Amino acid sequence: MTLTTKHCVAHASALGADAIGALLAQVPGWAVIDGKLQSSFAFRNYYETMAFVNALAWVSHQQDHHPELMVSYKLCAVAYCTHSAGGELSENDFICAARASQLYAQRTGT
Repeated sequence: MTLTTKHCVAHASALGADAIGALLAQVPGWAVIDGKLQSSFAFRNYYETMAFVNALAWVSHQQDHHPELMVSYKLCAVAYCTHSAGGELSENDFICAARASQLYAQRTGT
């Protein structure tokens, strides 16, 4: 089962370093920075950026797992951590990261 076919679970447990490393390999373009799973997505214009943000908001609502977003004209930076796991990383973060990357690929054709 791939990350994009899994669903987030309530009260997910924090992951250990080995599990984080294994899951990180499944989400190219993402990195753990300051304890959060982070990536940035570039777009041609503000409209495409906002369309991605709105689509990501829908995915986040469906998974009940919401990222921190920094939105600018042609860029959306996304960061995940799991508050119910004490701000640590859980599998939910990797599920949503994979879904965000999939959404980006669908929108940009990459």
